[in-house]
Amino acid sequence: MRIKKLRYWVNIFFTVFAALALTIAGLAVWFSYKQAQAYIHPARLRVATGLLDANQIQYQEIELTAEDGTKLAAWVTPSQNGALILVAHGHGACRSQEMYALFASHGYGVLAWDFRAHGESGGEFTSLGYYEVMDAKAALDYALAQPNVKHIGAWGGSMGGVTMIRAAAEYPQIEALVSDSAFSTLKDELNLRVPYPVINPLIKFFAEQQTGLSLDSVRAVDDIRSISPRPVFIIQSSNDKVVPLDSALRLYENAGAPKELWVKDRAHHLEMNAFYPEEYAEKVISFFDMYLK
Repeated sequence: MRIKKLRYWVNIFFTVFAALALTIAGLAVWFSYKQAQAYIHPARLRVATGLLDANQIQYQEIELTAEDGTKLAAWVTPSQNGALILVAHGHGACRSQEMYALFASHGYGVLAWDFRAHGESGGEFTSLGYYEVMDAKAALDYALAQPNVKHIGAWGGSMGGVTMIRAAAEYPQIEALVSDSAFSTLKDELNLRVPYPVINPLIKFFAEQQTGLSLDSVRAVDDIRSISPRPVFIIQSSNDKVVPLDSALRLYENAGAPKELWVKDRAHHLEMNAFYPEEYAEKVISFFDMYLK
């Protein structure tokens, strides 16, 4: 009798344990899938123009078309000094009013766009720096066709920095690049953001399945080698919890001359301009003045 009761409770235990294990596994898969969806389908932010209007920055709404047919919403301001800056925003963001106003107020032509699957642009998903190079190429082609534009530079923040590193490596028409808070490789960035042994590989699996890309396809740390002898200016906060200081150091180490690195503390991700506005403006504008004018 005791043996039957023991078997009964053992069976109950293993049944409950198996059900619990399956539930946990199912939740892990569901959570990983949802996280992958959040990365490649970021919420679209509303594009604002209040800062541009307040500073009386003249701009035109235009539409760009990437090589794969993706339509991109953009702004453009004509150049007053013969040079134009391409402005590329980060993941989950949209056209940067702050950077746009900074360059335009110093006489530079400016072209800023919403990357695919961001802001007001088309596109079903973001690849965090791979297909986005086609978006940068569409902006570059438009800039090259503008009258009075003799020199082109680029500013990119976070994913935008990664994209513009990869674009500059491929297109020598980009003569000078400022990269703010860019990650060195997409795989390393996901390892940092998702440091969980079970969920991490699941998120990577779902992301690769839905984009058709390997995470190894986005390695700015390798691409940056091909930019020299064109100049690169790398900006990074040591307090950034999204992209570590190590990413900037690796990018700087692999970049060829001429190159500059500016590191400060206190600022959060992509907030160096907010924490140190005067120093940021002076350094970035001086960099472009030196190499584009």
